[in-house]
Amino acid sequence: MQFIDMRRLKVILVLTAIFLAVGSLYFSNRLANDLSKEEKLRMELWADAIRAFSTADESTDLSLVLQVLNANNTIPVIVTSPSGEIQTYRNVVIAGSDSIAYLQHQAKQFAVAGRVIRIDIDPDSSQYLEVNFDESLILTRLSIFPYVQLGVVMVFVLIAIFALLSFKKSEQNRVWVGLSKETAHQLGTPISSLYAWRELLKDKYPADELLEAMSQDIDRLQMVANRFSKIGSAPELSRVDLNILLTDVIRYMRARVSSKVVIQLDIPSTPALADINVDLFGWVIENLCKNAIDAMAGVGRIDIKLHSTSTKWIIDVADTGKGIIKSKQKAVFNPGYTTKKRGWGLGLSLARRIVEEYHKGYIFVKSSEVNKGTVFRIELKK
Repeated sequence: MQFIDMRRLKVILVLTAIFLAVGSLYFSNRLANDLSKEEKLRMELWADAIRAFSTADESTDLSLVLQVLNANNTIPVIVTSPSGEIQTYRNVVIAGSDSIAYLQHQAKQFAVAGRVIRIDIDPDSSQYLEVNFDESLILTRLSIFPYVQLGVVMVFVLIAIFALLSFKKSEQNRVWVGLSKETAHQLGTPISSLYAWRELLKDKYPADELLEAMSQDIDRLQMVANRFSKIGSAPELSRVDLNILLTDVIRYMRARVSSKVVIQLDIPSTPALADINVDLFGWVIENLCKNAIDAMAGVGRIDIKLHSTSTKWIIDVADTGKGIIKSKQKAVFNPGYTTKKRGWGLGLSLARRIVEEYHKGYIFVKSSEVNKGTVFRIELKK
């Protein structure tokens, strides 16, 4: 199965979003500028109509002038005298109880924005009016639209990236689950053969002391196969004393490491009951211990401490190894991540799956310091 190049897809999506956003902003701004120029021309024509209306006499035909004045149904406009008195207004929604004060304030705001046209009524006496206008509602909405569109594009990109990441994670999970089950299947045949050979050896050499050690190793292989077979399916949980489980795991690990590695266990004096799957959870502790041994290059100390709060059990696994830099403390749980020359980088990924998905707990790097050591913490609900 071939994985999708997520980095390339994310770059393509981001570049597409930028292209759409820039294109939308460019064309919308261009359209808004054209509409703004057209509205200014309309207001200049409207101002000429006001001038014609103000200077008309009894014999002047005002039908065309009135038609121009009444044609403005979208652009807010306020006509004021030089002293600021309101002469007339159109398409302005009054807010507040003092309509005159509100109109005067709005007229000043329009003028400050540069949207004002001076009408000379009588050049000889310096009589004039000021036509103060604002952008129409259509132009205002058109100015806002690119940003709304940009937000929609960004939401689309985020949803697409989230969907791709979810797809990749699902695809990876199928690979790891399939690999685990195939491993369990492949182990099944040689383990069955080993069981048969053990029975034959028992009949022929019933007093041989090595048969007991051989039986323990075969049983261990069977437990490993069982662990792999349970990956991908909901395991059965049972009420278990964590003290006993940790003691058994540490006893097993001590028998298989050199004397240069000291493993200490600190557990409470009272039972620590939790709903867990013994095979899978024991695997997690073993994996943390093996990683610690690798990090210490086979020389050092591992301290495992079980303690609790009012709602959860806490297991801390501390080592004196080379540590993990802060930028990599989350990446160590990603499938395929490894700093070793050998290995697939699946141990901590499977450990997190077992703790968080199967046991509804939490596993993380509590602390780490380069060349001093690391503390992994597991939290389980009581």
